[in-house]
Amino acid sequence: MSADTAARGLGFIGLGVMGGPMCANLARKAGVPVIAYDVDADKLRLPREAGALHAASVADVATRADIVFLCLADGKVTEAVGNELLTAWHHAGRAGTLVDTGTTSIHATRRLASQAITLGQRFVDAPVARMPQAAIDGTLSIMAGGDAEVVETVLPWLRCMGSDITHCGPVGAGQVVKILHNTFLFETVHALAEALAIARRNGVAGDVLFRAMELGSADARAVRVQGRLALLPGDYPAGKFPARYALKDVSLALELAEAARIDAAVGRHTAEMLRRTCDAGLADAYYPALYTLLDT
Repeated sequence: MSADTAARGLGFIGLGVMGGPMCANLARKAGVPVIAYDVDADKLRLPREAGALHAASVADVATRADIVFLCLADGKVTEAVGNELLTAWHHAGRAGTLVDTGTTSIHATRRLASQAITLGQRFVDAPVARMPQAAIDGTLSIMAGGDAEVVETVLPWLRCMGSDITHCGPVGAGQVVKILHNTFLFETVHALAEALAIARRNGVAGDVLFRAMELGSADARAVRVQGRLALLPGDYPAGKFPARYALKDVSLALELAEAARIDAAVGRHTAEMLRRTCDAGLADAYYPALYTLLDT
């Protein structure tokens, strides 16, 4: 590993469904100490089994690591934790790099990046895509935004967690691409759920519909994954990507659309369907559960 990419220690904060296995992969593969922290101490088990060290607090992570990855579901928490790390490095007279792997508002992302510059630190937004199994396998798709040289310094660590890394452009570009990636998928699954409900009401089996789609121009990964594995059997378990997370991501896309003066009618319709799904008590269910509101 070159001197440019060497790190005294890596930090990882946020050890949920995605963050826990991401941190574990980093601990197994990085070759340098990985310091893990989460407010829920029970979530430390998997990273610790992989060799990660336990931190007592965010401040403790800042003391022991000079590159820190965040994987937090709440944008306000991401911004607060990010600012705490950046300030701690600045006060200690050290240069650090903050990498946000969560899906965060573009406004919060740009505020963190601006604060990093002000305090003499570095920032990369690197949100991740694919399912929890990809986080376990280390095969995530990662969309990075930031200065090319800064992104280059964190690439070895990103490759510990993902198999496909795309540098999307300057700071914030990773978030834009990730948010639109997810929103397009949710819109596609919404359309697929509508098609399935209509087909069944007209006496056509869902398997027949999906097989025909797969053989024609409508073939898509959503038909083969969310369609066959969730919509057909009606299987929407908690622990996969929940409806409340999907609603958050579509809402972020609508925020981007409004700023760009784009009338995102499809996104608005999908957001409303996801909102109704959450209101129906399915906020923690796998998001294709929106089908249940169509087939009533």
